[in-house]
Amino acid sequence: MQLSIIIPCLNEAETLALCIQKAKQFLFKNNIEGEIIVSDNGSTDGSQQIALVNGAIVENAPNKGYGNALKNGIKHAKGKYLIMGDADDSYDFSNLNAFLDKLKNGADLVMGNRFKGGIKPGAMPFLHRYLGNPVLSFIGKLFFKVSIVDFHCGLRGFSKEAALKMNLQSSGMEFASEMVVKAALLKMKIEEVPTILFKDGRSRPPHLRTWRDGWRHLRFLLIYSPIWLFYYPGLLLIFVGLISSILLFSGPFYIQNIGFDIHTLIYTLSFVMIGFQSISFYFFSKIYAIQNNFLPNDKQINVILKHLTLEKGLFFGIPLLIFGFIIGIFSFITWKDSNFGSLAQKLMVKNVIISAFSLILGFQIIIYSFFYSIMRINKS
Repeated sequence: MQLSIIIPCLNEAETLALCIQKAKQFLFKNNIEGEIIVSDNGSTDGSQQIALVNGAIVENAPNKGYGNALKNGIKHAKGKYLIMGDADDSYDFSNLNAFLDKLKNGADLVMGNRFKGGIKPGAMPFLHRYLGNPVLSFIGKLFFKVSIVDFHCGLRGFSKEAALKMNLQSSGMEFASEMVVKAALLKMKIEEVPTILFKDGRSRPPHLRTWRDGWRHLRFLLIYSPIWLFYYPGLLLIFVGLISSILLFSGPFYIQNIGFDIHTLIYTLSFVMIGFQSISFYFFSKIYAIQNNFLPNDKQINVILKHLTLEKGLFFGIPLLIFGFIIGIFSFITWKDSNFGSLAQKLMVKNVIISAFSLILGFQIIIYSFFYSIMRINKS
C-alpha cells in the first residue's frame, strides 16, 4: 500500500465525513492505492459510525490525547507513506500531491507551511498567528537548527520508516513539536510545502487550549535541548560570576554612584555555583536521554565524557575541599584571637566567603563525579 491518510478524531461528527470524502477523492483521482484511518480518541457523538459509513478504517486509541491518537494511527497504518491532518475540515485532503511528491523524492518529513500557503479569515486566532506560532517556531529553529517556518502545522507527511525511527512518545499536542525535533536530531530530510488553512467547520470550540498547550510545546523544546536549558545559561553565569568576583575581591568598585562590595561578592560567587550545577545537569541529562533513547547518540558529547572520570573529579574536588578547610581554620583562629567577637575586617569576611565557596564547590565536584560514574556503569 502506497499511502495511509491518518485523521485523529474526538467528537468531529460535523466535519469528519467531509474530510473522508475529500481524502477518498484524492486517492481515486490520482489512482493511489491507499487507506483512510480515523484514529478515534473516545468520541461520544457517533464519529466512529460516520467514519465507517464513509469508507474509512476506524482504529480506537486506548489512551486520550492528540499524540496518543496519532501514535495509534501510525501503528496501524499499512502505507509506505503517511499523511496526517485534523478532522475539522481546516485542511484540504483533496489536495495532497505536493506532500506525496516530496515523500517520493526522498523527504522523510514534509511539513505544511500555513504562512506561505495562506490563512483564511478566522482560521487562526490572533495570539496563535502573531505570537504563539512565530515564537515557538523561532525557538525550535534556534535550538535544533532546522529551517521550518511553521512548526505546528497539523497537515504533514512522513514515511512509515521515518516514523518508526523517531520513536515518538508524546501524548498531547506537543506531539507536533516532537516529530520535527526528532527528525532534526536524527538528521532526516525535512521539507515544507505551502498549505492553505481554512476556517474549521465546527460549531464548538477547538480542543486546543492556547496557554496550556503553548506551555507544553515550550516545555518539550526545552527538555529536548539540554544545551540551551542547562549548558548555555550555566556558562553565562560562570563567566559573569567569575569576572565580577575577581573585581570584587580586589576591592569595591563603583558604577556611577553605586558601590559594589562584599555583599555583592556573595551573589557573584553564587552565580558561579549555580552555573557549575547547571552545566553538570547538562551532562547528566544528556547521558540519561541518550541511554534511554530520548535523544540520539552524540559523538561530540561522547568524546567529552571519555575525559570526565571519577579520578579527575577527585583530583579537582579534594584540593578545593582542603583549600577551603585551611582558609576556614585560618579564619577561625583569627576569630578566636579576637575573643570570638565581630569579624569586622573586610578581608576576614572575604576569607570566610571564599572558604565556604571552596568547600561547597569541592564537595559538589566530588559527589557529582560519583553520581556521573554511577550513571555510566553500563558504559564502563
